[in-house]
Amino acid sequence: MNNPRANSSDTRRRLLEAAEALFIRHGYEGMLLRQITSEAKVNLAAVNYHFGSKEALVQELLSSRLDRLNAERLQLLSLCEERFGAATLDAPTVLGILFVPAVRLSRDSAGGISFMRLLGRVYSDPSPFVRGFLYEHYQPIYERFFEAFARALPHQSRNELGTRLHFALKALSGVLAGENMDELIAAICVGEAVSDSLMLGRLVAFVSPLLTTPFDNLAQVRQVEQVMGLAPAAAQAADATLQADGEPAAGRKPRGILPLWAEKVVGV
Repeated sequence: MNNPRANSSDTRRRLLEAAEALFIRHGYEGMLLRQITSEAKVNLAAVNYHFGSKEALVQELLSSRLDRLNAERLQLLSLCEERFGAATLDAPTVLGILFVPAVRLSRDSAGGISFMRLLGRVYSDPSPFVRGFLYEHYQPIYERFFEAFARALPHQSRNELGTRLHFALKALSGVLAGENMDELIAAICVGEAVSDSLMLGRLVAFVSPLLTTPFDNLAQVRQVEQVMGLAPAAAQAADATLQADGEPAAGRKPRGILPLWAEKVVGV
């Protein structure tokens, strides 16, 4: 005999899972209710019955994923401040505190393998709905971490720190969300004992200069200007090479497998 309560719970779960998959692939504006119901194999009335609207469905999805994450982040920050002293936490440590719970939850059955990709989409989605949801629900947590970064980087203005954090967090979350976690760990931990802590520690080391490198490096600016000055000549040389070669890149046989960093450069 069918259990109506169990069936209702299963329908709700399938709608949330379908919404998550579509949100990751298309973002909030790109996902449609008919796509959600098709993927969940239910009718449109099920969305209205269980959630009332697309907005309410996505709100529950984000809350179910982010409430736990941000609660763990806040607790970990408090524990580290108590154990080591708030004034001693440097920027890389605070950056690690932000992402350790995310990596842990991605390994846990409560998070799942799509957890990091969901976070990557959340951080990059430009929808006013998503941005408004994050501000309304998690602004106090963001402010708590901002103050921790401000203590670690007291020489920076709040505007400069905010800009740096924007790029650093997008860079780190984008890497974690865009790769298979096991492949990423294998690439970063070559020749050493594989672990999440080593992988995340090295990623934090890569990203931390975004928070600390001085903006006013005039020598670096001049060097970039020189490189940009050579760009037109490089474009002409590339045109000549392509015309001489004749064979389009798409028609060439592959000669091997590109390393991960090279794939990103050539846009594979």
